[in-house]
Amino acid sequence: MTQKETPLSLTYKHEDHNDSIMHTPKSFRFQRAFWVTLRILISMGIFHLLAKLFGSEWKKNRISDKYQQNAKKLKKSILSLKGIFIKVGQLISILSNFLPKDFRKELEELQDRIPQRPIKEITDRIQKEFGQAPDLLFSEFDETALASASLAQVHLARLHDGCQVAVKVQYLDIESTAKKDLKTINRLLSFVSIFIHIKGISKIHSEISAMIKEELDFRIEAKNIKTISDNFTGDPLVDFPKVIPELSSERVLTTEFIEGFNVSDLEKIAEHKLDRLSLAERILTAYCQMIFSDGIYHADPHPGNILVKPDGSIAFLDFGAVSRLSDGMKAGIPLFIEGVLKRDNSQISSALKQMGFISSQGDYQQVEEIIEYFYSRFLEGISIDSWNLADIQVDIQMKMEVMSDFRKMNISMGEMFSLFHIPKDWILLERTILLLMGLCTHLCPEMNPIKTIRPYLEAFVLGKDKDWAKFIKSAVKDIAFSAISLPANIQKILTKANQGELEIKLKGLNENLKLIYVLGHQLLFGMFVMFFGGAGYFALKQNEILLSRGLLGLSAFFLISLGVSFWRTRKWLRKIK
Repeated sequence: MTQKETPLSLTYKHEDHNDSIMHTPKSFRFQRAFWVTLRILISMGIFHLLAKLFGSEWKKNRISDKYQQNAKKLKKSILSLKGIFIKVGQLISILSNFLPKDFRKELEELQDRIPQRPIKEITDRIQKEFGQAPDLLFSEFDETALASASLAQVHLARLHDGCQVAVKVQYLDIESTAKKDLKTINRLLSFVSIFIHIKGISKIHSEISAMIKEELDFRIEAKNIKTISDNFTGDPLVDFPKVIPELSSERVLTTEFIEGFNVSDLEKIAEHKLDRLSLAERILTAYCQMIFSDGIYHADPHPGNILVKPDGSIAFLDFGAVSRLSDGMKAGIPLFIEGVLKRDNSQISSALKQMGFISSQGDYQQVEEIIEYFYSRFLEGISIDSWNLADIQVDIQMKMEVMSDFRKMNISMGEMFSLFHIPKDWILLERTILLLMGLCTHLCPEMNPIKTIRPYLEAFVLGKDKDWAKFIKSAVKDIAFSAISLPANIQKILTKANQGELEIKLKGLNENLKLIYVLGHQLLFGMFVMFFGGAGYFALKQNEILLSRGLLGLSAFFLISLGVSFWRTRKWLRKIK
């Protein structure tokens, strides 16, 4: 079967590029990545300095364009560097909730497709893994890649028994390239953190490194396919590619080829006279089972990874991205929902901590204030039974009101970030749900997902031994008990006061410490200006033009930072006087 004839071309897309693969030296790759990072930092530093001069309205009208402009610079650099930079760029856009939305959106559009490597690299890898050339292992092996990405490329082949298979083969140099690129990215993140305090930046790098290492071990992907497919044994409407174990290893993965077409191809769906609502419900039901019942799920449900077979059943492909709900998350979600229904802020707080959302160093009084705010602002009176996918949208005005309300509560965004952080398994789950909702909306905008999700969610929250009516009755009783016990709680406060055990927290007593902290930063900035300026001048004298530009740019950046710090300190001192 030729590539044009095979339906596999509907699953794996190969995109030709005019440029060739660049095997650039390690030092050049680092210098290029460093220079782009420095340019973006300086650009944002100058922008924020101008924003202080021209005011918040000027900043508001231009900040989105500035983020997009710098994100495009970064994306262009990532695409030129190739290697695993593309994969890392995608993962950063997924895991980095601290990045601005406009910046993150550009990185999300990164397509992990590159020109195919020479066939000799692929045949050498197969020879290295199995001790035999592809023409001995397969009766047919298509030398034209059906897909080529940053880590591996896919070739169509046929076994000696006539079975058609897809063979995913890692590049020969990918292990060393990945190691060098991850080290470079770690150095860049450390450099960025000097200027911009980003909580958990080292954790993000370790998570990305772990995810890359997992994707480089195809034995994990093969195990994931088997685990998830075993959970659907006996379900004729959901299919998975069968792994060919004797032709799979750490660096090569061979699976059976499944015929079908892309789930987003509405013309093909109509041509086969399939019901779009039924397809959307089938996909959503499969995910409900994976997430709520099995606890392990395919974490990349974009249309290219889900096929529709001619009989209307669906097939999942590419299990490089698979996630599990942690024990804390599985235990915390039911507690959270129960706490919301009972309006028990303490239980909600405890559940969020168990799920990994609340920092262990957090101020629990502030946490409960924020929970109470969100409960009264968003959760009271919500009825989700009538939700349609087409009706779900983001209210920008509501976002602005939330920011204003936080200011009134004397809670800064910095305090919010110190109180809460988003756990990795929630980020992956949220992204999966967003992709899933986008896909279902494309298939059937009128679909009401709650009807499909409700039975799984009820079973997940209640377990086997409860029913929904008893659960609601218990929640109502707890609310009534809270109202009755309120006078007793007041009595406890008075008792603590009489015993001298009542603690009262006062804000606004740390001005002197803050001033010392700011002056220390200003001293460091001044030292950096002199150090990098002197080093840049020396490099220029040695005709190291590129290095001197970078060092003088750093000196200029610290000089700008020092000026901004002086201006902010002056403004702050006026305010506290």
